[in-house]
Amino acid sequence: MQDILNRVDAAQKAARDVTFRLSGSATLESSPQKIDLTVKSIPAQGVARLQFAAPDALADNIVVADRNEIRQYLFLTNQVTVTPVKKAAESAGFGGLDFTQLTNAATLLSQYNVRLLSTATISGKKVYQLEATPKNAGTTDRARVWITEAGWRPTRVQLVGGGKVLADLTVSNYKVNSGLTVAGLKTLPKDAQVIRQ
Repeated sequence: MQDILNRVDAAQKAARDVTFRLSGSATLESSPQKIDLTVKSIPAQGVARLQFAAPDALADNIVVADRNEIRQYLFLTNQVTVTPVKKAAESAGFGGLDFTQLTNAATLLSQYNVRLLSTATISGKKVYQLEATPKNAGTTDRARVWITEAGWRPTRVQLVGGGKVLADLTVSNYKVNSGLTVAGLKTLPKDAQVIRQ
């Protein structure tokens, strides 16, 4: 188990930048919705950018997170809401998921108790299904992550709460070291109104 996490960690430490697409479905406000977003990250700098294609309510919205603040660009209102990370973490679900660590499985999983649920072979490569429960949250929420030995990266993520699968997302278009820059990740429309929380 620890060997799997160490390999994932080593693969991610070797990546200067990471880009991937998360797509699938999630239950938001009690109704299932299609989810489709692109995540771009420079893990060593703690910067991540999420760009939404679906659901419709979030289409063309952008979230930029760094170690200090989360900037949410709302396409419909052309506004950027700036929230300090500490304040955002208090109101976030799932044990205060840190978006800047989305591409850093080992750091993320260090805050959780992780166990190996199963191992399968897909296209000749082993895929490990891990389950993580928050260490100190006093909650039954869990995350399941499928890790492939091909590149030691996630291929699927499920969030489970209240005995139901709340989100089931596939990781695709996984690229590393494509030359992303911090300035590029942080770019938002210049004419947007900025609202600080």
